[in-house]
Amino acid sequence: MAVDLSTRLDRVLGAKTATAMAAQLSLHTVRDLLRHYPRRYASRGEMTRLDDLQVGDRVTVLAQVRSVETRPMRQRRGSITEVTVGDGAGTMRLVFFNHRHARLVAGAWGLFAGTVGEYRDAKQFAHPDLHLITGDDDEDWARALIPLYPASKDVSSWVIQRSVKLLLDAAGGFGFVEDPLPEEIRARHGLPSLPAALLGIHRPASTDDVEQASHRLKWDEALTLQLTLAARRRAAALEPGIARPQRPGGLLAAVDAALPFELTEGQRAVGEELTAELAREQPMHRLLQGEVGSGKTVVALRAMAQVVDAGGQAALLAPTEVLAAQHARGIRALLGPLGRAGELDGAAEGTRVVLLTGSLKAAARRAARADVAEGRAGIVVGTHALLQEDVEFADLGLVVVDEQHRFGVEQRDALRAKGNRPPHVLVMTATPIPRTVAMTVYGDLETSTLRQLPSGRGGVASSVVPVREKPAWLDRAWVRLREEIAAGRQAYVVCPRIGEDAGAEEEPADEDGAPDDAAEATDRRPPLAVLDVAEALRDGPLAGLRLEVLHGRMTPEAKEATMRAFAAGEVDVLVATTVVEVGVDVPNATVMVVMDADRFGVSQLHQLRGRVARGEHQGLCLLVSEAPSASATGQRLAAVAGTSDGFELARLDLETRREGDVLGAAQSGRRSTIRLLSLLEDEELIAQARAEATALLATERGLADHPGLAAEVAALATDERAEYLEKA
Repeated sequence: MAVDLSTRLDRVLGAKTATAMAAQLSLHTVRDLLRHYPRRYASRGEMTRLDDLQVGDRVTVLAQVRSVETRPMRQRRGSITEVTVGDGAGTMRLVFFNHRHARLVAGAWGLFAGTVGEYRDAKQFAHPDLHLITGDDDEDWARALIPLYPASKDVSSWVIQRSVKLLLDAAGGFGFVEDPLPEEIRARHGLPSLPAALLGIHRPASTDDVEQASHRLKWDEALTLQLTLAARRRAAALEPGIARPQRPGGLLAAVDAALPFELTEGQRAVGEELTAELAREQPMHRLLQGEVGSGKTVVALRAMAQVVDAGGQAALLAPTEVLAAQHARGIRALLGPLGRAGELDGAAEGTRVVLLTGSLKAAARRAARADVAEGRAGIVVGTHALLQEDVEFADLGLVVVDEQHRFGVEQRDALRAKGNRPPHVLVMTATPIPRTVAMTVYGDLETSTLRQLPSGRGGVASSVVPVREKPAWLDRAWVRLREEIAAGRQAYVVCPRIGEDAGAEEEPADEDGAPDDAAEATDRRPPLAVLDVAEALRDGPLAGLRLEVLHGRMTPEAKEATMRAFAAGEVDVLVATTVVEVGVDVPNATVMVVMDADRFGVSQLHQLRGRVARGEHQGLCLLVSEAPSASATGQRLAAVAGTSDGFELARLDLETRREGDVLGAAQSGRRSTIRLLSLLEDEELIAQARAEATALLATERGLADHPGLAAEVAALATDERAEYLEKA
């Protein structure tokens, strides 16, 4: 049978298996299947520790049955079968409802697939898929290493393994796979051919096979990615822009004079970088990263003022209306009459600051659009509304993107395209990025970093509140919050969910959709909700305090009114979702209580913590969690509480999260091209790939002599649209 990488899987595997793979794993072609690498490998003698599994992971484990017990269920008819399996280092429980496998007996070996749950602090599978290994199995199960693949409910690891074997048999090996990597690069770095690497990753005879294959396939990922980024850098370097040099005595000088504080040394240094780059005709492409509260917005405002002085306009793109409105208020307050040009009390030498969001009334929106299109508005602040086709700029000179991880490449480019000539671009993120991530994910941007916090900040003390182990600590947390309120301060209480969504409150169900004995299946409750927690606090430990809620389901007017009231000191406690995660600046807020803190990521907790102690007073952040202190989750929270160094936490975040979460699958739902490359472990490889990519594109013919490699780059740029490059 003639097979190539573009052959559809239904021609090789049959319609039923191919349909399931396409629907649940996005595997459509032979290429997709071959690039669906094993998650890990198992053998009967050396196995992955069951203790290392994380709740919520869908995994396949190889283990031996230790015991089997079947008993009637207490709350409805039928039986429940509990099976304990072990791997020589740990154990876990399998739970089956009204179902018993005849060959599931003590001593049997099997592959068990499911989503890891937790019951009474012990990991378990509820109704897992399984394959019991017997002497009648084919030689696949006798191999030294058994590949365990990322799987789904209807496509198990062993189905994928057999599909790869079927493909091998049908094609007579992997000889049909052409190697896109130039032979000189393979020789220079000691890399095996692509067919050999695919055989070594899917059908290894030893761990050495796996290591050599993985190293080669990581090179494919790294080089394709770095070629894409290098091409973007080269394209950006060829774009003619408009120089926006600094003008003495203009708006920038007025901003500096109006600042109520001294710029930090870091802010001055970065400011000088931006001043120099804005004065060049080649458009600036710079990433400004820094600690929460390090003053990135002030640096961006000074750059915007320089562009306005040079006759251009600056647009600030924010991810939420709350943040956009706050940016606009802050800029207007700082500029004073200089930000109200054309108004009765406005300064003639100033400009106009316009806010453009989706919730503006029709008349206000028309007026704002006219100010932008006719050039009266020098500084335009907005949300995704800025990207709409009916928004036109007179002379867009600078695009500032706040919280870059909230926007994709297409959105950033859509705003850049509104300039008559390519504008300068400044991307900001308050999530510090390890060097390897910056080099890989933001490789088309130059990077500046702010580490120093402005003087006069009180700092934040953080503590974990382990409510299961020390329930009295939660009572003390509310007492501490009341003490801060009594001293004239304010507080946030953050919850992971809004509430009033009954679907999340229903009993757990088995695979047939019928409610099971919840206490027998899982004890993990739904996440705490803003509306529920606010009501409980009003009637309980925070009774008598002025308490309001804030969440994404509120109207923009209601959100704006609530934030204004909180900023004005008219609200003592704001119970909110992560809508307060970025940009919210209330210097009088000194306490943050994060409920169900284990439901948030490391960087997210660091972002949330940055909302307090933004003034002169000491801050307090309390991370409330039911996770045991000794668990991996408990240790992660302790690490967050133990350091305020965002760069250290960013590295911890990268170590504890899946690589795909960091790079992100494409925002459209496509699968990420990065499957093996580790941003922490493969830093040297990434640097080598970057150098090879730069050298390849520096030649006169570029990739013209390497059509296979050019096709890989084109596939990444077209199929994935490189969106994951913007999501670290």
